[in-house]
Amino acid sequence: MTMHVNLSPEMEGFIKSMVSSGFYGNATEVIRDAIRRMQAEESRVAAWRLAIQEGDAQLERGEGVAFTADTLNDITQSAINDMHSSKPISRDVQP
Repeated sequence: MTMHVNLSPEMEGFIKSMVSSGFYGNATEVIRDAIRRMQAEESRVAAWRLAIQEGDAQLERGEGVAFTADTLNDITQSAINDMHSSKPISRDVQP
């Protein structure tokens, strides 16, 4: 598919600089990488929105836990213990 787009001089200059740096072979590669990054960001935002909805639903069901300094210390200690174990990293905390 061929598509023509109009870019500002600043955007065009940026794309040319990325190509001239040698990191990309041509302008198409720059644009494709930018779109892949935007798609990945959209996926991350969708995951955050879903997590927030799930959290809100849990709170509405009364499943919330009061947040205190002790709660934070417990969470921190648990994370440190998990980090030093062979336990796999939860998908909930991975970027």
